[in-house]
Amino acid sequence: MILIIDFGSQYNQLIARRVRENRVYCQIESPNVSIDYIKKLNPKGIILSGGPSSIYEKHSPRINKAVFDLGIPVLGICYGMQFMIGALGGTVKRADKREYGFAALFIKNHMDLFNGVNKKTKCWMSHGDSIVKLPRGFKTTASTENTNIAATVNSKKGLYGLQFHPEVHHTSQGKKMLRNFIFQVCGCKRTWTMKSFAKDSINQIKETVKGKKVILGISGGVDSSVAALLIHKAIGKNLTCIFVDNGLLRKDEAKKVKQTLKQHLHIKIRFVSSTTRFLKGLAGVSDPEKKRKIIGGIFMEVFEAEAKKIKGADFLAQGTLYPDVIESISAFGGPTSVIKSHHNVGGLPKKMKLKLVEPLRYLFKDEVRLLGKELGLPDELIWRQPFPGPGLAIRIIGEITQRRLSILREVDAVLLEEIKKNRYYKRLWQSFAVLLPIKSVGVMGDKRTYENIAAVRAVTSKDAMTADWAKLPHKLLGKISNRIINEVNGVNRVVYDISSKPPSTVEWE
Repeated sequence: MILIIDFGSQYNQLIARRVRENRVYCQIESPNVSIDYIKKLNPKGIILSGGPSSIYEKHSPRINKAVFDLGIPVLGICYGMQFMIGALGGTVKRADKREYGFAALFIKNHMDLFNGVNKKTKCWMSHGDSIVKLPRGFKTTASTENTNIAATVNSKKGLYGLQFHPEVHHTSQGKKMLRNFIFQVCGCKRTWTMKSFAKDSINQIKETVKGKKVILGISGGVDSSVAALLIHKAIGKNLTCIFVDNGLLRKDEAKKVKQTLKQHLHIKIRFVSSTTRFLKGLAGVSDPEKKRKIIGGIFMEVFEAEAKKIKGADFLAQGTLYPDVIESISAFGGPTSVIKSHHNVGGLPKKMKLKLVEPLRYLFKDEVRLLGKELGLPDELIWRQPFPGPGLAIRIIGEITQRRLSILREVDAVLLEEIKKNRYYKRLWQSFAVLLPIKSVGVMGDKRTYENIAAVRAVTSKDAMTADWAKLPHKLLGKISNRIINEVNGVNRVVYDISSKPPSTVEWE
């Protein structure tokens, strides 16, 4: 495995993806991780991420510098490189010229990281500090016009530094540099597959649960379905799944999910309707974070009540994914900026006596789909588009009412019908509608209308960490708009969201 230390970079997930694309497992940890824990993990290599801080700032993140004496190859990227150089006796100062964006990289030494890399190549810079003096044993291996020490190495100790970001696609041969580190320097092998992950996870679940009973909240989406199948293979009848109808689902979704789950998963499933409870708790609430917290709180209360009915239930399982963790709590306590909270991230209420099992916590969505395929899950469940835990509550901007829910359900139903009919469903990461908190003037049948505005959102993505708006055909968008306005009472205008992530998020709230 490769260990990644989170110094606060928003590119951490990209580093992880680059490693995993090479069928090598990796894990992100906080700079506060102990040397003993690192030894226990026994990584083949360590990558120190970039970050927004300067190493000379009082509260800048730092790891125990004993990490450089473990005999494990270390690659420092941007801030990670500067921290390594500073910790080992070098000098880092505010740069005379900041360097952001593309830069021409001139390679001076083609060994190790730069093996097979062009002598001159493009790289992506994002730094305001520069190294002005290297510690003993280090030498410069690459430079740019503004940065004399753009890459460095201490071959004897296996320490490498890159001032630029090899993980982003803007660095034209960055993937090759990372592959060189993973395989040539660290000696990793391409052994991490979904088959090996499934085997390890099943054994780990058995060891953790030890014959006790597990409750899993299942939604019918790929995450919870894969988690259910994985846990079921580990503990069989000791797993009980619970589907909660929170009143915030799409049109006829509770009915469809019930049929699908019963047809494909031969697992004990309880269906609980708590619509009134959720809607009452959300009455008058408009703030998106409050919505998420309220829904998460009630969700846990429902589970607590169900747990008491299941004798011997000691564990609650969730289909939490890596992007949820990264966005919600700054991966493993690192200083990365929190983007938004996810309803299934952050642990359990103290009063709830169930322990947590999250077998997919280190996986990205595309990896979960591969795992589902490995476990024999049908395509109908594997390729179901993501649907947020808070449901339509975060697709209704502002207060949630039965009337607004009814309007959005009809709009969403028309949209998905057209997306599926035109064979775009599998080609899109997500496609959904949002009900805006404003109205607009329109004309229908020679009469003035003043009705709601619906926004259509469709994106392409690999893992939801980044996403681009889908370039749907104008003819299809026109058909969707025409049908919504004509068929849904209460909407007289449709707009299309052409924002990418970043700077936007996929969901509006």
